[in-house]
Amino acid sequence: MNCARCLLRLQSPGILAASVRAAVRRTAQHQLSTVPSGITPHTTYSQTLRHFHGSTALSKSQAVPTDQEEKDKSLITYDDLFERVARETKTKATFNRVVDVFCNRDIRRRGHVEFIYAALKKMTEFGVEKDLTVYNKLLDVFPKEVFVPRNFIQRMFNHYPRQQECGVQLLEQMENYGVMPNMDTKVLIVQIFGEKGHPMRKFQRIMYWFPKFKNANPFPIPRQLPEDPVDLARLCLTRIANDLDSKVTVHQTPCSDITESGEEVTYPLIVGIQSPDQMELLARHNPERPVFVEGPFPLWLRKNCVYYYILRADPLPPDQKVELPYDPERSFYFPLQLDLDLDRDLGDDDSFDVDDVDEGPVFAMCMTSQGNQATLNQWISGLQENNPVLGLVPTLFRLEAGPAELLGVSDPDPGHGYRPGGAEETQTGAETEIVVEEEEVHPLSQRGKQ
Repeated sequence: MNCARCLLRLQSPGILAASVRAAVRRTAQHQLSTVPSGITPHTTYSQTLRHFHGSTALSKSQAVPTDQEEKDKSLITYDDLFERVARETKTKATFNRVVDVFCNRDIRRRGHVEFIYAALKKMTEFGVEKDLTVYNKLLDVFPKEVFVPRNFIQRMFNHYPRQQECGVQLLEQMENYGVMPNMDTKVLIVQIFGEKGHPMRKFQRIMYWFPKFKNANPFPIPRQLPEDPVDLARLCLTRIANDLDSKVTVHQTPCSDITESGEEVTYPLIVGIQSPDQMELLARHNPERPVFVEGPFPLWLRKNCVYYYILRADPLPPDQKVELPYDPERSFYFPLQLDLDLDRDLGDDDSFDVDDVDEGPVFAMCMTSQGNQATLNQWISGLQENNPVLGLVPTLFRLEAGPAELLGVSDPDPGHGYRPGGAEETQTGAETEIVVEEEEVHPLSQRGKQ
């Protein structure tokens, strides 16, 4: 109790100063009696004061850095490391070089959790977010056989939770980008976290579900999309048509030319597709009924968004519909019509109703880099070579505005010919007219304005 009371008394600045002065005075008086000749009391007093120093533990004005500040500082350091090593080019080789620099800098791998988080954030900039070898290299950054639980109590209390959360985050990023782990990934996880850790459970779940959904899509999209716009348009139109007899026609390839006046003119891309059945439907179309060119309609292929346009007609009235007989030899495996005379039971209920919406026939589709009226007129002119009826049928253009996030902000009039005010209809054929839909004004509102 006496020691505690003395410590509390010393913590007060006034008491501490008084105690120091009293101790100095007593020490000076004691040394004055034994001081040899030739030494003044002032020198002895100064020597005595040298033995007293202030403690930094009593200073309350000094700020202690928190864990969050240290984490943010380390993240900034590792981000600067990536930027400093890869100043010129950001490739897989430079990314691996940064990882090797960190591994060779310290044998204990201090700060490996912060480095892995910073590396996961930088993977998209270096283009290695879908590379399995890079993920295995990041897993190899963890120290081996350090975070493995030794007994059931450590496994129950989530042994080294911060490191396990980092490993799970790495596997989740692999899952988001569709990267399937291999046997090397499993060996690394066992060496780092053991066979009963949370990263191992995440690995087992990925290996269970990924093979089930890998080939579930009957129309898979290639991982590497073609860079040539003609090949990309051919791939998109083939996926939309879903008809093996459809024929893709390249009406115009993207090119540039210099006119006689010295101006450079760029010709847009025009690629169309049409099947023999669509040509037959267009040949039987009534020339008095117009056809419509509508679009653009967006189509997403992974991270790329493209647009396509269709040539369609309105559905026929019920009194003009003619049902054609089915050809029994058209399909031997999947009959198009079944005439089965089955006895019905009293429990059969025919009260449900299905809405059958007739959207009208689609005669052709196309993709172009510029969706204005002049470019689509070239597409219709190219279709007239195999469909002469288009020269007799009036054609109306309905070009709508696309999504706002896909339009250029700085360009008020993008190359697609969009008009956000409403739909634009232009008639071509035997008689050329321009018809713009206008909003009807009610007579009462017009009278009120007067």
